[in-house]
Amino acid sequence: MRRRDLLAFGGAAIGAATLPRPAAANTPPGFRVTYFDAATPGSGRVGSRDITAAGDGTFWFCGQRNGTLNRLDPKTGAIRVVRLAQGEARAAPHGVIRGPDGAAWVTEGGQNAIARVDPADHRVQLWKLPERFANGNLNTGVFDPAGTLWFTGQNGIYGRFTPASERMEVWEAPRGRGPYGITRTPQGGIWYVSLAGNHLAQIDDLATGHVRIVEPPTPNQGARRVWSDSQGRLWISEWNSGNVSVHDPRDGSWRQWRLPGDRPRAYSVWVDPTDKVWLTDFPANAIVRFDPANETFLSFPSDKANANVRQMDGVAGEAWGGESGTDRIVRIEYGL
Repeated sequence: MRRRDLLAFGGAAIGAATLPRPAAANTPPGFRVTYFDAATPGSGRVGSRDITAAGDGTFWFCGQRNGTLNRLDPKTGAIRVVRLAQGEARAAPHGVIRGPDGAAWVTEGGQNAIARVDPADHRVQLWKLPERFANGNLNTGVFDPAGTLWFTGQNGIYGRFTPASERMEVWEAPRGRGPYGITRTPQGGIWYVSLAGNHLAQIDDLATGHVRIVEPPTPNQGARRVWSDSQGRLWISEWNSGNVSVHDPRDGSWRQWRLPGDRPRAYSVWVDPTDKVWLTDFPANAIVRFDPANETFLSFPSDKANANVRQMDGVAGEAWGGESGTDRIVRIEYGL
């Protein structure tokens, strides 16, 4: 395992501020939709995708196309750009989360590494995967209660990185290609889903990394992302079936609901602090909110074609997503 410390460069770049505007005619009452430009001068195509709150009112988002991590200030629309590679290296960040240390932690597929971006000086540190796993196609990460980062790679791997010791461990997934979304429950459990493998998996022994596979009831469903609610139930976006499903580990039960429309494909899933479930549907070009209490959907179509919103995240009262197809960030305020 090799470690490289990089200084972030590129400095601050200011994008055009996007001020809140009146809700569109088709926006349901109690909600407000705002768009922010993700591109900055000279940035080229950004590919704005996975996003997470930085903890101070700003938001981190990945620029998969231009190899950047970006920090958006919603008050002004200003963006701080952090380049994740130097020289001839090419970065292609996929997922970002905020760690227990307050830093941004990135699954950096371009350099096949876990990256840490310091929230104060934006210094970048990289820890590369072992050479044996030279093309992991890194996807998503989550921290367990002990502060260990667990991550997935679509080319058939999962692993963990312990920041305190800088120890990197990677395993072959039990059914090969497909590990994608990953989540932590309030009880401390770590679960991931496999898109190509069509299953849910629990890392049921955090000491050894042992995996237990759980079969969803819908065959070939294409489980893409997973997120825990406040009770520890696991909500899954099913890409192939167009369903959102929920698995309760306490009793082993499953339920499914098909998203609205003729040919839905559920990409992202995020559960907000009120246990409402937010999804993205590429064919519908929309963010979709599901209320488990009354089993109803609300749809928020983008005002631009081919928005392709990737993994959502948010804070109380605000759902956020990256429109990878339009180089924008979208915020939906709720409970207004």
